[in-house]
Formats: sequence, C-alpha cells, structure tokens
Amino acid sequence: MPWLARAGEAEPIQLALVESLSGPFANTGEAVFRNLVWATERVNARGGVPLPGGARPLAVRRFDSKGQVEESLASLRAAIDAGARVVLQGNSSAVAAALVDAVNKHNERDPARRVLYLNYSAVDPALTNQLCSFWHFRFDAHADMRMAALMQVLKGDAELQRIYLIGQDYSFGQAVLREARRQLGAQRPDVRIVGEELHPVGRVKDFLPYVAKIKASGAQAVLTGNWGNDLTLLVKAARDGGFDGSFYTFYGNALGAPAAIGEAGVGKVLAVADWLPNVPTPESAAFYQAFRQRFPKPADDYVHLRMQLMIEALAQAMQRAASTEALPVARALEQARVTLAGRTGHMRAEDHQFQQPLVVGVMERQGAPGVPFDVEGSGYGFRVVREISAAQAELPAACAMVRPGKA
Repeated sequence: MPWLARAGEAEPIQLALVESLSGPFANTGEAVFRNLVWATERVNARGGVPLPGGARPLAVRRFDSKGQVEESLASLRAAIDAGARVVLQGNSSAVAAALVDAVNKHNERDPARRVLYLNYSAVDPALTNQLCSFWHFRFDAHADMRMAALMQVLKGDAELQRIYLIGQDYSFGQAVLREARRQLGAQRPDVRIVGEELHPVGRVKDFLPYVAKIKASGAQAVLTGNWGNDLTLLVKAARDGGFDGSFYTFYGNALGAPAAIGEAGVGKVLAVADWLPNVPTPESAAFYQAFRQRFPKPADDYVHLRMQLMIEALAQAMQRAASTEALPVARALEQARVTLAGRTGHMRAEDHQFQQPLVVGVMERQGAPGVPFDVEGSGYGFRVVREISAAQAELPAACAMVRPGKA
C-alpha cells in the first residue's frame, strides 16, 4: 500500500529499501535499515526537504528481497507501484546489476514514473563502468578502489611472501580476486599466491575445510572480499583451525567478525572502509557517539558514514532541483558535494561514482592507543593505520553513459 501522511502532515518522500531482511544475510539488511532510519531522522529533524510546495519529510519502507535477484525485481515492482521514486540497495552486486537493468527499462517504458537507484554497498566495478547508468548512483568505493587502498598497507609488509585469495563465487567476489591478482603482480610481484578459492554465497556453514587448505598452502595471509556471515564464519573457522596469519579484508570491521576471531586477530586483521569509528578527529567521535546513543545495543553497532552522506546528498539534490522527480533530481545529484562528521565527498558526474576519502584499520584491543571505541561490544576496535584522500582513491572510469534529453 502507498505511504500515507497523517492529518496535517506533509506527504513523505518515499524511499524504498530493497534488501535481504530474511535468510542468511538478514543481519546485513537490518543494519542498513538502521543507518537509513538515522539518516532520514536527521533530515526530518531539521524540517525535512525544502520544496516549492513546502518542506516534506523522508520515509523509508522495507521490501525484503531475501538476497535473491528475482525477489529483488519483484520488490522493485512493488515499490514503484506503492509510489516510490527512489530505490536503495547495496548488499549484492548481482542484485545491483539486475536492478540497474530493470530501472533502465522501466524508466524508458514509463517516463511518468521514473525512479532513481541509489547504491550504498554493491561494489562490482562494472556497475559504474561497463554497466553505468544515468539512473544509478554509487556511494561506496568500488572494489578496485578498496583494493588499491588495502595495497597501500600490504605492499609495506616486508615479511609477507605467501598469500591466499578466497571469495564469494559471484560477480563481486570474482572481481576482487581478479583485481587482487593484478595489483599484487604490479606492486608486490615477490608475493606468491599460494591458493585461490571461490565458494558458494551464503551456503557454506563450515569453513574449516577451506581453512585446512589455507594452512596447508603455507599462506602467511588471506585476502578476501567476503561479507556478512560468509566472512564471520570464515574468520571463526580460521581461529578454531589455528591459522595465525593476517587477514586483509574489505569488511572485517563489523557484523560479528571481530568477536568471531577474538584475540587471534589483534594486529592481524585489516579492513578498508570509507570511515571507521576510531578516525582520530573530534567530529568523527561525536558522530559515532550520537549513533550509539540512538542505537545503544551492542548488536546494533553498525554505522557507515557513506550511507549518511548518501541521504544528505539526496536531500540536497531534491532541494536544488526543487522537485522529487527522478530526472531533475538525478541532474542535481550529479553535482552533489556533502560534508558530515568532518568528512567530505562528491559525486563524479562522468560515471556516478562517489569520490570520498578511505581508511585502512588494523584490529586492536579497545583502550590501546588510537582505539577508544570497540566494535559491537567485542572489546576490539580498529586503529587507523592509513588515510587515503579522495584524490588518491580516485580511479579512471570506462563509462559511456546514455543520458536522457533535456525535457
């Protein structure tokens, strides 16, 4: 059913979250929902989005994709029928590619009900390269950008000689391993890749057999783009199986991974992100503490600055466009530049890839120098060991974007 305003209230601007809210990755969808709720609350607390007919609040409605492509496409149709003109998704690049295609076709077929697709986490580089779309905007650094940031730390590890690559067997996981091979060859040709593995997404319950192969290979480190339970179970199996090497990860800083690996991860688990709670600035600390006040349960401790910047950029674009219609908002969003918690990012119009600083952190005990905050009550947090500016993180695009006319 459509969103409904209460008597005397302005009609809310409808944002549809299409995400895994059940199944093996339900925790990732719920974590995103909390971020989006908090972000929209901030906009609404200052009166909503100023528009010619009066300010309007933002409202998020949940559509459970169960992490499946067909369910996601059905959710997209349901969201459009319910009145949504902005769709939010990120926790699967396979789903993201399907949504990009579906949104392109829908907007061509039904211009009166065009929708925007804002992506906060699907990081397959193709989404802003070969598959780039005028209607799709990505607010996370893509996998090649994240890999380049990790490599800035990895290439300085003089003791590293043998590494194992493991990932989820779909477009994103394949892209991570492909880029890992390329960047290792370019920056650390002396490091030998002693194993390479792709496993089914969300279906492996016991990673001990994988860990046995990692140990048998003689690897000193593992590099993985795994996320959600696929990462948590992998690092837990590594701990239980006695692997004492390092982990270079895209997402090892949240959703149970630090608690799963525990003391064995101190000084050995590294993660790349757009922001970490222990970024050493007062603005960052205040931002993180405000989130924890809003969501005080340790299990709810999952905040990503990029999701907050995404909603700020959307509100800014609607205000500049003086509209909630997809076409003028997209044109305004191409020029978005937003600042929050002392961090600034901007949208690159060429490919709709958000440009922002990145950080790499290493897991340490809470209370150690540079680690005032832990993760999810685990007693472990991430100390920032490398800051990468937006200009340093930026990579060239291969996007031939088809743009709508001036109508």
